[in-house]
Amino acid sequence: MEWTGIGSVAAITVICYLAGVIVKATPFDNNRLIPIVCGLLGGILGVVGMLFMPNFPAGDFLTAAAVGIVSGLAATGANQIGKQLTKGGEI
Repeated sequence: MEWTGIGSVAAITVICYLAGVIVKATPFDNNRLIPIVCGLLGGILGVVGMLFMPNFPAGDFLTAAAVGIVSGLAATGANQIGKQLTKGGEI
């Protein structure tokens, strides 16, 4: 895998993180929906990336969706790691 493949996966994570921030900014209590939105959007972006990016790290639709879903859920995990580190105390 070349660096462009890794960059595309990182881009999916960033886009899903921003989608999670948008969902959180809505006036409704949608916190439980954030991982679902990030996972679904990541899966869609994974398939789109496979179709349009020549160096995407997946060769079939199922693997592309799985790469996208994991990347989308990584955005949720990155947010939680940041919160836990700034919170202090025991993990």
